[in-house]
Amino acid sequence: MASLPVVNQPPHRCGALLQRLTRAIQLRSESVLTPMGLRPRHLVMLTVLRDTGGCGQQSLAKMLEMDGTNIVGLLNELEAEDLVERRRSPEDRRRHVVELTDAGRAKLAKAEFALAAVEDEVFAKLDDDQREQLYTLLQQVTGGPLNWADAAKC
Repeated sequence: MASLPVVNQPPHRCGALLQRLTRAIQLRSESVLTPMGLRPRHLVMLTVLRDTGGCGQQSLAKMLEMDGTNIVGLLNELEAEDLVERRRSPEDRRRHVVELTDAGRAKLAKAEFALAAVEDEVFAKLDDDQREQLYTLLQQVTGGPLNWADAAKC
């Protein structure tokens, strides 16, 4: 039986720890979003709409890498709660533009406040400098801060 080649590995692997951390944040996030009637997918959509100032449905589907049918279903849920509004584009009547409502902005602000508390809880063992260092390292690995407004032109 052939032996596997020896590969120089860093002393510690991060993948399993990042998965564990992601799961902890995900579970706690869902526990604060659910009572608000939100799911993580709703939060992403509301955030994108806030950061872009509104967007066409096709642009949203492309930006979020979601099927158009799924985008429509998600928008239907958000529109039923008066969190988003779809209007015909004045430039192209075949196109819909989606924007956040005042209720959507308020719900997003409330959700972000609750999620900040989740992060404070999960990262409680890190001081402010360590949290900033972690954030900087994660930006470096992922290629920069998450900025939906720059992700696509709506």
